[in-house]
Amino acid sequence: MDPLLIVLIVVVVLAVAGGIWFYAGRNRGGEVPPEIGPHQPTSADDVLLAPPQERPSAPGERPTEPTLEQPAPEAAAPATLERPESIPGRMQRLRSRLAGAGGFGRAILAVLSRGDLTEADWEEIEDTLLTSDLGIEVTTSLMDELRTQAKVLDTSDPEAIRGVLREELLKLVDPAMDRSLNLDKPTPAAGWNAADGEPAAAVLMVGVNGTGKTTTCGKLARVLVADGKTAVMGAADTFRAAAADQLTTWGQRVGVEVVRSEREGADPASVAYDATRAAARDGVDVVLVDTAGRLQNKAGLMDELGKIKRVMEKVAPVGEVLLVLDATTGRTACARRRSSPRPSVSPVSC
Repeated sequence: MDPLLIVLIVVVVLAVAGGIWFYAGRNRGGEVPPEIGPHQPTSADDVLLAPPQERPSAPGERPTEPTLEQPAPEAAAPATLERPESIPGRMQRLRSRLAGAGGFGRAILAVLSRGDLTEADWEEIEDTLLTSDLGIEVTTSLMDELRTQAKVLDTSDPEAIRGVLREELLKLVDPAMDRSLNLDKPTPAAGWNAADGEPAAAVLMVGVNGTGKTTTCGKLARVLVADGKTAVMGAADTFRAAAADQLTTWGQRVGVEVVRSEREGADPASVAYDATRAAARDGVDVVLVDTAGRLQNKAGLMDELGKIKRVMEKVAPVGEVLLVLDATTGRTACARRRSSPRPSVSPVSC
């Protein structure tokens, strides 16, 4: 057979087979597979909800826009208010802390535990009193009394001298002195409108920077609330950054309202006056006013503190002025006390 004829036959056969394959493929593409029904989704877009059919709007009517349902707001968890422990528990904790911080007592006991006291021991006791910042007058009177009692008792026994020293120190601090806060409702100032409420007992917090006035104010409010009293705190420290925020945090912790100014650098006397009026309006028992730190030798700042007190007394007399001191201040505390404003009804001597 002619090779050319064979090639021609092969080409014809391939062309016929290709045409049959192409025709069959087009027919399969137009059919729906039997396993996919007419109502079964075939993609993620098929399961989405169809948009709602819009109602034809009347002439002049604005078309309504679809609204999304807002999730219901979750109920806020109730704030946990702090409650201090009982008074006996607080006193026991205070005594335990003071017992571990008695450097003065340990130094005196170290001298008294040596046996019979010599002249060098007496001088060491005097040096210890002076370095503990008791002051010249207190140290001199203590040493004179100790030497006198040692001669009267005719003894140099350390235990006897220790007993005398304890009695003299107790006389200095006067345990019988009334140190409770005056929280009685004051008499309203002249011209006060009774319709504005009954003034609350006012407590003004003063002191230098960094002694803990704001913290003391918050802790005092917590104790008052635990004792069944109501209180309002005034954030009159408008100088220190975040002082009002710190006092507000204390108010949230103990459940006490805080009166503050949203404007930085506001007049502190105005804030104190607003707090005093708010306490009278709400009928609370005590208003605590926090102030900025002021050095006792800055006459201008101390005059401003006096202005705060005078403005508060347009409502009622200030019953307490609390001078907050650091435990290591020493004799400087008396100078600060003499320059601080006096309470109207319960002056304290230093």
